[in-house]
Amino acid sequence: MKGILAKWLNHTNLVDRLHDEEEWSREVEALYVLLSNYYGTDKLVLKASKLEALKLMRSDLLVERVAGLRKIVSDDPTSQLIPEMKEIPQLLDEIEEQIAELIARRSVEERLERVVSEKMQERHEDYVKEIKIQVLQETAGPENAQTLKKLAILEKMNTVSLKRSASNVLRPQTVAEIIGQESALQALLAKLATPYPQHILMYGPPGVGKTSAARVALEAVKNHSHSPFAKEAPFIEVDGTTLRWDPRDVTNPLLGSVHDPIYQGAKHDLADTGIPEPKMGLVTEAHGGILFIDEIGEMDPLLLNKLLKVLEDRRVSFDSSYYDQGNPQVPLWIKKLFDEGAPADFVLIGATTRDPAELNPALRSRCSEVYFEPLEPGDVQHIIRQAAQKLGVALEDNVPEIISDYVIEGRKANSILTDAYGLARYRNPDQDEVRVTSADVYEVLHLARLTPYVFRKVQPGLEIGRILGLGVAGFLGSVLEIEAIIFAGRDGKGTVRFNETAGSMARDAVFNATAVIRDLTGEDLRNYDVHVNVVGGAKIDGPSAGLATTLAIYSALKNKPLRQDVAVTGEISIQGKVKPVGGIYEKIFGAKQVDVRKVLIPLENMADVPQSLQGIEVVGVSTIEEAMQHVF
Repeated sequence: MKGILAKWLNHTNLVDRLHDEEEWSREVEALYVLLSNYYGTDKLVLKASKLEALKLMRSDLLVERVAGLRKIVSDDPTSQLIPEMKEIPQLLDEIEEQIAELIARRSVEERLERVVSEKMQERHEDYVKEIKIQVLQETAGPENAQTLKKLAILEKMNTVSLKRSASNVLRPQTVAEIIGQESALQALLAKLATPYPQHILMYGPPGVGKTSAARVALEAVKNHSHSPFAKEAPFIEVDGTTLRWDPRDVTNPLLGSVHDPIYQGAKHDLADTGIPEPKMGLVTEAHGGILFIDEIGEMDPLLLNKLLKVLEDRRVSFDSSYYDQGNPQVPLWIKKLFDEGAPADFVLIGATTRDPAELNPALRSRCSEVYFEPLEPGDVQHIIRQAAQKLGVALEDNVPEIISDYVIEGRKANSILTDAYGLARYRNPDQDEVRVTSADVYEVLHLARLTPYVFRKVQPGLEIGRILGLGVAGFLGSVLEIEAIIFAGRDGKGTVRFNETAGSMARDAVFNATAVIRDLTGEDLRNYDVHVNVVGGAKIDGPSAGLATTLAIYSALKNKPLRQDVAVTGEISIQGKVKPVGGIYEKIFGAKQVDVRKVLIPLENMADVPQSLQGIEVVGVSTIEEAMQHVF
């Protein structure tokens, strides 16, 4: 019985063992399939061959196939151990865990690779897009539909024109069109036509043609064989009142500046490499030509000093803490500007309405000086007729004379004519030819609230205690009415009075006059009340009213009438001598404006009288006695 039971148990164990081997075999096959899927069939065979597990993998024995499986999974070619049958379950569990770990790692890696691939694709697309944009910019420029549309709008706007402005039409284009400035224009041309042109300062009242004279003078001297100016020589014009010096040197339109890449920014290609970019100014634009600065007397003193340095060096230097001389990325043109500076060889012409004494002495020492004269009524009338021809308008005969009574500036005269022309055109829109009448001009003058420049012309005759003196303000002369009256019977208690608004110079002139009159007549003015008045309260800045004051007081004291068509100027000394004064030409101009027939000036000032002067008699006197011969 026991023997039968033992045989049955052995048979059962054998059956169970065979069953287990079949399961393990299927499990091993499944694991090989997983590895084949993981590595791929070809790669699995290659790997098994390198690990010397190919023979074990193809064996019919389960234990050898498990051994081969372990070699492949553990990636250990030195493992030669063949497991026993009882070790197979544990080995299979370990192999399953290792394979599961491989597959899990592979899954994570694939997911990461997929994410990385997607990111790389996005970056690649952005990079490709950026490259395409750059290529388009290099080949087709920065234009797109929007920019091209805006360009089309601008081009269309440029086709619409309201003609040129009147100032451009009436601006003088030739030397012959500069009226009333023959002497100044000749001096200007002489200083530019030489092979060694000079820097020039032009003085004169506003609106008399200083800017136009400089422009046409350059065009005229370009045709001279010895002129240093080429036909393409530039004329750069700027207003001195708009020029300001920036102490940080961030911007300087006159001399130029440097745009630092960090502080201000530069061009894209320069900013990326940290290279500063020089910006050249007007002095470089004027190289080889003329730099015209209007109202140069209004310039910032520090900027003017920098300009004087440029005049000396004929170059502008640039400096920047960002400039590296040894940087090979610096373009050659920038390197040349920093190392050598920018050329600035030009002729400076400055115009001003200020008195010469108010200008920088260093500037005046470097420049030749030209004085422009105030326009006479005949000059203004000529300008009006010339402007009428350019506008194509007919004038009533007295229109130029009317306008010349109200203005002494050519620019203002043209402005009044232009307004009158517009008014006449408005009233007669259908007429091809326009005629400006005196009524049109008077209406414009009334609307502009203008009054005659000269209120009253002098009338020949005689008058006691009244004489015409001469003054000057800026570059414009004027006639002063000086009157005196004397009351006797004060017995040493008399006083001398005058209007204080005339200034301290007028007071000194009155006191000097009393001393001269006492010397001439023996009369003590302390026995009289003397009243001296400058009609209109005009302020006298200099001693030039001394002669006129003395003559007025003498006339009142002696009851001798004075000629009313004679004007006088000059300082009087207590010895009765007539001393020289300034502004002679301007004073003579003021006298001509009111039809004065004769002007008395100090004898020492006769050299200041223009040789071409016409229409008025100028007499030089050295003493009070000589002056009396012409006024009584």
